[in-house]
Amino acid sequence: MKIEIRGVERLSFRERQVVALKEMGYSTNRIAKQLGLSASTVNTLFNRARTKGYEVVIIIPGSNLGLFGVDDENEAEGGKEV
Repeated sequence: MKIEIRGVERLSFRERQVVALKEMGYSTNRIAKQLGLSASTVNTLFNRARTKGYEVVIIIPGSNLGLFGVDDENEAEGGKEV
């Protein structure tokens, strides 16, 4: 799995840190402790980032989800069965 934050260039360094941790599912209190900030500062940074606009894209390969068999993946890639 890969996480991509689009529009990150509009965010400050601290906002990027908070957004990345929030989007990975960490709680406000955990982020505050990790970054040495208060919980209210974390909330402020997250809300400020949201107003600036960003988009989180999660990329999960189909093979990790078990959606395709080996033969299906070879066909999709243009490969030949051996």
